[in-house]
Amino acid sequence: MTANSYSSSHLRRQPKQQRGKDRVDKILNAAAEVFDQVGYKTATTHQIAAKAGTAVGSLYQFFPNKAAIFNAMELRHIERVKTFWSTLNTPEVVQLPLRQMMHQLITAAVELFEHPVSRIIFIQFYTSQDMFQSIDESMTQEAINFLANILQQRNPSLPEDQCNLLAEVCVHSSNAVTLSALRTNDVGHRQRLTEQIENLLTSYLEPYVGDPLSQNVMKVMICPHCQSDRLSKNGKRRNQQCYVCKDCRKQFVESVMLKR
Repeated sequence: MTANSYSSSHLRRQPKQQRGKDRVDKILNAAAEVFDQVGYKTATTHQIAAKAGTAVGSLYQFFPNKAAIFNAMELRHIERVKTFWSTLNTPEVVQLPLRQMMHQLITAAVELFEHPVSRIIFIQFYTSQDMFQSIDESMTQEAINFLANILQQRNPSLPEDQCNLLAEVCVHSSNAVTLSALRTNDVGHRQRLTEQIENLLTSYLEPYVGDPLSQNVMKVMICPHCQSDRLSKNGKRRNQQCYVCKDCRKQFVESVMLKR
């Protein structure tokens, strides 16, 4: 299934031309915004069509009802998550120092949930699971398996059951914080919460899949935002050294700094 393909059980007709595919995309994105604003139960197909800038008759050409729209959103989210997993489960990512690897994983996850469809599907899954037809708890287990596989690659001496346990704790804890982050309208607070996911998982996994001692020698400190090594000290905050990046000009404390 490609990013623009949807199950025939949810679409009245399959869009064959790019124009039709784009229209379906606009409807799904609009539906996510409407569901977010007024809730799924209150939302109507007329509201969704208006948000998408199309006639409701055009919407009905593709979707018989509101439930079919939501189910198509599920399929889109599944496809995006599968791409997320396949893109990140590579030797280039897995062999990075732990902090950098977690930074890439969390950054990619943030980008995933910035999409309106994935955001609303994630939130609804934890509030109204009875709405779902294509997503269930097995998807959470797939996420656990994905991370367990990465942990096993980083430390082949770890028993399989321990890798699974570590991955389960990471997935459930990060999902809980992610849910809180997605629900807040405070963009700054949302960013701070997602940054803490990286710190939390890195600290938790360090004893099991951290970098070998030899990798910790002579590491160059780099900016967590742009990965530049052109840094300057910028005072202290709560007994932590602060830095400013000479390239992107962003400030950060030592605890969130990446190393290479």
